[in-house]
Amino acid sequence: MRPLNRPARLAPGARVAVVAPSGPVPEERLEAGLDVLRGWDLDPVVAPHVLDRHPSFDYLAGTDADRAADLQAAWCDPSVDAVLCARGGYGAQRMADLLDWEAMRAAGPKVFVGFSDITALHEAFATRLDLVTLHGPMAAGVDFLKNARAQEHLKATLFAPETVRVIASGGTPMVPGRARGVTLGGCLALLAAELGTPHARSSAHGGLLCLEDVGEETYRLDRYLTQLLRAGLLDGVAGVLLGSWQECEPPERLRPMLADRLGGLGVPVAEDFGFGHCEGALTVPFGVAAELDADAGTLTLDEPALR
Repeated sequence: MRPLNRPARLAPGARVAVVAPSGPVPEERLEAGLDVLRGWDLDPVVAPHVLDRHPSFDYLAGTDADRAADLQAAWCDPSVDAVLCARGGYGAQRMADLLDWEAMRAAGPKVFVGFSDITALHEAFATRLDLVTLHGPMAAGVDFLKNARAQEHLKATLFAPETVRVIASGGTPMVPGRARGVTLGGCLALLAAELGTPHARSSAHGGLLCLEDVGEETYRLDRYLTQLLRAGLLDGVAGVLLGSWQECEPPERLRPMLADRLGGLGVPVAEDFGFGHCEGALTVPFGVAAELDADAGTLTLDEPALR
């Protein structure tokens, strides 16, 4: 697995577009997020359909066509320096095939931020655009709005990425050791759901795979991991980083299953790495060459996430 192309970092006054590729966005949370971005001296613009609701399916922020049009228009707008997702939920998979990936590639690289359901788009941006993306807090996310660490780590990654080349979780090793590879991953359920789709990778060979999820019972997480194993996605993976398992079952039930499914890979596995659906979530770039030290609980990037 090779490193991907890094977009340019942001500077004060940069224009950032906020889009909603997945679930509906509460207006008050959006406004609070926009205030945070303005406080960073950014110029946020809201895509036309961010506050829409799908006429039939209340779990979607507007129609598939409108959500795709918002993302594509923002990406292809030369005045926009970054595209930030408002929230996750569900829906990114429904609109990914409606995007004109050739036009988006021609528009050139820019910063893309999101997590959770946005995992489907992280995969697509990697395979279609060869682009580093940021697995990080979203503009209308509850954890982002209420937590200074999440805000400051994302801000540093956007404006001064050389200051956060070492991502230190303070976590513990499930399997000790060091490993080098290229970062990728996201929400476990989405990675399993993406297998076999047009934009998903079939292998994490040589990668440092980041995994997290929310609100899942242990047997479901077991099923997702088993699917990744059986499909060969984990063949040749260099290392694994485990983020948060918010609203999942207690650690005494969850950890033995994770060790059972991942311990046989023969690679370092670091847990409690502090990214995902958790308070103070760290921003992790995908597509960057790095070294994982599972014993120390650190991920050291070879280069800053952004140029």
